[in-house]
Amino acid sequence: MPKRLLSGVVVSSNSNKTIVVKVTRRVRHKLYKKIISRSKKYHVHDENNSFKVGDAVSIIETKPISKLKTWSVYNEGGEKS
Repeated sequence: MPKRLLSGVVVSSNSNKTIVVKVTRRVRHKLYKKIISRSKKYHVHDENNSFKVGDAVSIIETKPISKLKTWSVYNEGGEKS
């Protein structure tokens, strides 16, 4: 099964080696058929503490790193950082 790849915006970088990324997706309402935005926050592993609030990042699914972290920052070179 391929690993999921999402993109979002960093909303918190206060923790050591952890950032919180808000991923927003657009879905159609089941009854009213209107396009609405749904968002979810993911705790993401950031090994070098290199991302700050407001940065756009891509994240990839990984094995569990801690209780909340199962995502890691993904750079465009194809490997995790």
